[in-house]
Amino acid sequence: MIRVRLKEMLADKEFREGKSATMVEISEATGIHRATLSKIGKNRGYNPTLDIIDRLCEYFDCDIGDLLVRSNNSVTSDD
Repeated sequence: MIRVRLKEMLADKEFREGKSATMVEISEATGIHRATLSKIGKNRGYNPTLDIIDRLCEYFDCDIGDLLVRSNNSVTSDD
């Protein structure tokens, strides 16, 4: 499973800049809806598009490998 490290990246940004950052600020800066960011942050079966991944990388000034991590844990669904 590939996981988006949104919460970790947000915490890193807060530490580097010495101020709190919110999902609202990310939403306003990237144009990604807050509900979408929430789904990504909770890692609940949401597969972000390449455009969203690109916007997040630009916002956090990071590479894709910093934002995404592959986990050996698989998620099961009731579909």
